[in-house]
Amino acid sequence: MDIALLVLGFLLMLIGILGSFLPVLPGPPVSWVGLLLLYLTKAVPDDWWMLGITLFFALLITVMDYLIPAMGTKKFGGSKAGMLGTVVGLLVAIFFPILGPFGIIIWPFVGALVGELINKADQKTALKAAFGSFLGFLTGTFMKFLIGVIYFGIFIWKAIEYSPELFTFN
Repeated sequence: MDIALLVLGFLLMLIGILGSFLPVLPGPPVSWVGLLLLYLTKAVPDDWWMLGITLFFALLITVMDYLIPAMGTKKFGGSKAGMLGTVVGLLVAIFFPILGPFGIIIWPFVGALVGELINKADQKTALKAAFGSFLGFLTGTFMKFLIGVIYFGIFIWKAIEYSPELFTFN
């Protein structure tokens, strides 16, 4: 059973990191569930403080991920159309990787710009708002990725530390 929890936790860690970039997956909470599964094994002793603190940060980052792009767009004079355009641009980058890895950076900006222009903003205002929305998106994505990598590091560290107990086949 420990091996199954370990493998499932590892897969959730990878999905959580992927969720840092995909708006449909809540990256940090998924990564946290991967950590939880590791701690539910018989080999790794319970550490409720660690799980509580990591859950707090996973939820905090998830909430901030929704607030930061909105604040960036608002600060730079944008609208909800710019934020929606950012998400559409991200989806274009994911499902139609025309510009390769640079598309994940370029398409959200283009989407925010188009969203603002559709919302009847003049070009200067649209460009400024698109930049704000884009900065908010990058900040949120970076925070989610960072927490996902940290949780993955904790997962690997604990899995290695308790590997003799995890990989006993009795």
